[in-house]
Amino acid sequence: MRHLQLPHHSVPMNSTPRSDESAVLTLGEIDAGQVAALLTRYDLKLDHLPDGAEIPGSYWGAPEAGLIGSTVYARNDTPVHSLLHEACHLIVLPPERRAAVHTDATDSIDEENAVCVLQALLGDQIPGVGRHRVLDDMDRWGYTFRLGSARAYFEQDAGDAFDWLRQRGLLPACAEGAA
Repeated sequence: MRHLQLPHHSVPMNSTPRSDESAVLTLGEIDAGQVAALLTRYDLKLDHLPDGAEIPGSYWGAPEAGLIGSTVYARNDTPVHSLLHEACHLIVLPPERRAAVHTDATDSIDEENAVCVLQALLGDQIPGVGRHRVLDDMDRWGYTFRLGSARAYFEQDAGDAFDWLRQRGLLPACAEGAA
């Protein structure tokens, strides 16, 4: 995915580890079957790679998730927020555009904002994760938001992203009424 300078937030511009990076929740710490089932609801596939394997389609390189077509690639050490972020890039695309995706899926600021909101909402649908953990891990990983945190953005400044998702029928039912 292309990392754009955004009015609401920005994402790490390099993959330099942060001091609290090891505190993020990884795929190996949760039930990968639950993640695969969630992705299947959106006609996506999780390719759960062995430890140490190269991650195809990863923009930043391992351990970040990768995407090619309708497949999200991740290892046990892939952060859950990264896996969800990349999956959400595919979810917001029309199925006919997914086939052409390799590594980079973003084409607008509005889409990137919507992806950040959707990844938090999907966190609520995975046992042991939840939106607050996803938002906190985004901060730990190095995302920056003009209100100071991912949670502040989500709760106070993401109305346009919620509208974008709502207009495209992508807002999960559990989030209706939010923002």
